[in-house]
Amino acid sequence: MRNSALALTIGMASMAASASESMSFVSWGGSTQEAQEEAWAVPFSAIHDIKVIQDGPTDYGKLKAMVESGNVQWDLVDVEADFAYRAAAEGLLEPLDFSVIDTTNIDPRFVSDYGIGSFYFSFVLAYNKNRLSSEPSSWQQLFDLENYPGKRALYKWPSPGVLELALIADGVEPANLYPLDLDRAFAKLDTIKDDIIWWGGGAQSQQLLASGEVSMGMFWNGRVFSLQADGLPVGVSWKDNLVMSDFLVIPKGAKNKDAAMKFLAYSTSAQGQADFSTLTAYSPINTKSSEIIDAGLNAYLPTNYTDDQVSLDYQYWAKNGLEISKRWNNWLLK
Repeated sequence: MRNSALALTIGMASMAASASESMSFVSWGGSTQEAQEEAWAVPFSAIHDIKVIQDGPTDYGKLKAMVESGNVQWDLVDVEADFAYRAAAEGLLEPLDFSVIDTTNIDPRFVSDYGIGSFYFSFVLAYNKNRLSSEPSSWQQLFDLENYPGKRALYKWPSPGVLELALIADGVEPANLYPLDLDRAFAKLDTIKDDIIWWGGGAQSQQLLASGEVSMGMFWNGRVFSLQADGLPVGVSWKDNLVMSDFLVIPKGAKNKDAAMKFLAYSTSAQGQADFSTLTAYSPINTKSSEIIDAGLNAYLPTNYTDDQVSLDYQYWAKNGLEISKRWNNWLLK
């Protein structure tokens, strides 16, 4: 059930149209950005009389080109956490104003001088119950083709997640993941390479799992929740769920920086985060949000499985991601 505060603000959307100020918000599109608009932009505009113009999808090359040209058209951008750290190091982002943005109750894993988490999610092991005679419970079983037959679904982009789960499946303790042993990780992936179907977006991942084209794989927890809510025969294991986050950042030279700071403050507030989680089943980065979220949703949120979480190292990927990408792409072509 959606939070009543959120429902009340939807009726105020028309107020934003006459706002005296405006700013742009850039995200990935689809259901995630729709939820961000509903949970954040509509109530924010009603409160602050600032119109939020939706744009996207997020494009790192475009963001960098804007900053370098001095013609920045974006004000607040939803990016992956490792990019946020890398962009900050490259001088592409505005430092945040913590007199406007209250981080008192924000999980410190998702706070930096140049970006704050927009939400966090987990890569989880999910499976189609109709395709397997027994239910897998760990990343190790993702690599057990004999006892758990079928194709595997993995995220195709060279970013935090796939290499880590391969190492965990090969016996590396989560506390010892970094620096990544790339030789070992790719060797483990080689054992199932011919049975991998790569997905690049949430809708594609859901189709692979729901149709039974894959028997199991790694998925964003919110997409699995959506399938389960629709009554599909999908199971999930939270063991060693891999925590990933998007960050909200302000490109250097943003024309509406002050408005963007205010919007960032609202979107990371307890209410803003609770409303977004209610719509998506992604976890809030504000620790006070859980007091507002309907208790029935907790079983589907990563915040309910913190004892089994593995926090991916965004700063390691920010420093090493480009080199890893080269090796990743070469491996895919072999």
